Amino acid sequence: MKNAISVNIGGVELRLVSGENEEYTRRVAAHVDAKVSEVLKAGNFSLIEAAILSAVNISDEYYKALETAENLRTQLKDYLEDGSRMKSEIMDLKREIARLSGK
Repeated sequence: MKNAISVNIGGVELRLVSGENEEYTRRVAAHVDAKVSEVLKAGNFSLIEAAILSAVNISDEYYKALETAENLRTQLKDYLEDGSRMKSEIMDLKREIARLSGK
């Protein structure tokens, strides 16, 4: 179900239609508004320029987050492989202990 929600971004009233819940949509809009406000305060930019620069900044954050997530997935995969190897090694050692103890 789509929700229509009124939000204010950069002083402009917008009506967003989203499949997400209202709280989430408002949180996203507030994030964009904060980024636009940050750019507007940093220099003498028009609203369009601030919106574009904000989109670039948000995209930069997005791609850095993707890279971080991929690095974490790779680390997790490596840890799981190490754990599997160790488990196999423990099983081999237990068999060797049993063999040596005559069981």
